[in-house]
Amino acid sequence: MVPDPSKPLTSSSPSALAAVEQDILRACSDAKRDRAEVTLIAVSKTFAADAITPVIAAGQRVFGENRVQEAKAKWPELIAAHPGIQLHLIGPLQSNKAKEAVALFDAIHSVDRSSLCAALAKEIAAQNRHPQLFVQINTGEEPQKAGIAPADADAFLAACRNDYGLRISGLMCIPPVDQAPAPHFALTAKIAARNGLTDLSMGMSADFATAIQFGATHVRVGSAIFGHR
Repeated sequence: MVPDPSKPLTSSSPSALAAVEQDILRACSDAKRDRAEVTLIAVSKTFAADAITPVIAAGQRVFGENRVQEAKAKWPELIAAHPGIQLHLIGPLQSNKAKEAVALFDAIHSVDRSSLCAALAKEIAAQNRHPQLFVQINTGEEPQKAGIAPADADAFLAACRNDYGLRISGLMCIPPVDQAPAPHFALTAKIAARNGLTDLSMGMSADFATAIQFGATHVRVGSAIFGHR
């Protein structure tokens, strides 16, 4: 089972990672899916390098960060020391940080407005670097949360491709905390399918098994690996 995240697990994070891996394997088996179809993103936001290094040593190679500046401060040195790391930006991205984000991240999960599309397109062309891009869908239409409303998703995805030349590989969602996640995962998967997208960034520590049932290809797990922040 997923470890109890009520205590910090920094010292035992490799065993916590192993427990999460077992839960992913079980969820894939239940969904009749291949484990290789699901990428585990270990969300290391707010944790320092000394907490991350044991997780790298245990074999994890894909990590998620929320802020460009925090990632810039700690990841270049870690990546230099541990080749093969993939870094995903899972938090909101300001358009004026697009240059740094394209340079540092292998994937950006929070594409959600035209101004950001324009900034990303400019930097992708300038740097000739093509991070994997996900459009964030605000499935609960929560005013405090970033993302495209479901009703606007098809038009926005068409604009990403046709107006900005962006290669969008998938969708990301964060269900409302006070609602069952399954309908939100199902909605995101439906939007992706009708737009020919294969990647789904869905599910966190509390609900990644459910997300896998609904087709998640990327699950973002933090507290179950690192403990509460």
